[in-house]
Amino acid sequence: MSGKIRVLVVDDSALMRKLLTTMLESDAAIEVVGTAMDGDFALRKIEELRPHVVTLDLDMPKKNGIETLREIMKRGPLPVIVVSALSTDGALVTMKALAMGAFDFVTKPKDATAHIAEASAELIAKVKAAAECKIRPHLARTAPVTFPKRAVQVHPTHVVAIGISTGGPQALEYVLAQIPADFPGTILVVQHMPEGFTEMFARRLNELCAVTVREARSGDTLLAGQALVCPGNRHMKVKRLALGDVVVLTEEERVNGHRPSADVLLNSVAEEFGSRAVGVVMTGMGSDGAEGLGEIKRRGGMTVAQDEESSVVFGMPKAAIERGYANRVVGLDRMAATLQAACLSANTPDRGDGLNKAGKAAGR
Repeated sequence: MSGKIRVLVVDDSALMRKLLTTMLESDAAIEVVGTAMDGDFALRKIEELRPHVVTLDLDMPKKNGIETLREIMKRGPLPVIVVSALSTDGALVTMKALAMGAFDFVTKPKDATAHIAEASAELIAKVKAAAECKIRPHLARTAPVTFPKRAVQVHPTHVVAIGISTGGPQALEYVLAQIPADFPGTILVVQHMPEGFTEMFARRLNELCAVTVREARSGDTLLAGQALVCPGNRHMKVKRLALGDVVVLTEEERVNGHRPSADVLLNSVAEEFGSRAVGVVMTGMGSDGAEGLGEIKRRGGMTVAQDEESSVVFGMPKAAIERGYANRVVGLDRMAATLQAACLSANTPDRGDGLNKAGKAAGR
């Protein structure tokens, strides 16, 4: 993009408008061209100022953030970054905004001093990514699932590990909604998202998908037809045990600036499951997950990257593809079928004495 990135800041708090403006304009590539205190004022400012990106508070008087976002998407879609309260109610309405097409979200800084540098860096990075992204067509909404979930607990044939970030909530909703209840693999998801938001995200997915989706807990058994979302501010690993394969959550240091990190999950799945691992890197900024995908490929597993055309941000899959780590590059429309085919391949789980056969075959 030539010239500065033009941003409109929308928030009913004068203090927050000033703080967000200061944070954004600390980067020379960004110019805050205006502010608005409510949704009606924001819509008029968008027409007048033609910003490249809008930051949007959701809890406002008169026309609230959700109503404003709906109008923005109807009149002429712009990249919108939601500025969300770090609360249960904030998480719920943020998930709704992301499902409506918001580009991403950041949580409101609690004050002007604590963690301000980290919050500024996150906001600036997301504004820059939003300014460069292509506006994707809104993905078709999925009706809530009305048929029963899988009741029988079955060992999975494969372990599918997904790393995803910006653009992830909509993309995962689209893909997982196409996975049948009798899916033979288990799905583990690292979505870059703060603590508290991942639980609401998993609940929403569970309402829309035939597979069971929930936030992971340490000790959860890996089961076919189940998807587990890593909690925010934790890393997720796996461990093969004689009585069943389980999830292990840790609070180790950040990796690639993230906790959870896709690389942590993918490396663990590669080490424990070898050729029964299926690694997936989808839309997101940065390169988290690329090296983990490479480790799965080295150990004989299947590796998949989302294509550029269907990615909101092509950073994470691009890094994996450029390093030669992706066996397949597919769009969202083919992702569910690709995962289904991978989990129906010849490799099947070994129990008892055969526990480590897949790892040995992959050179462990």
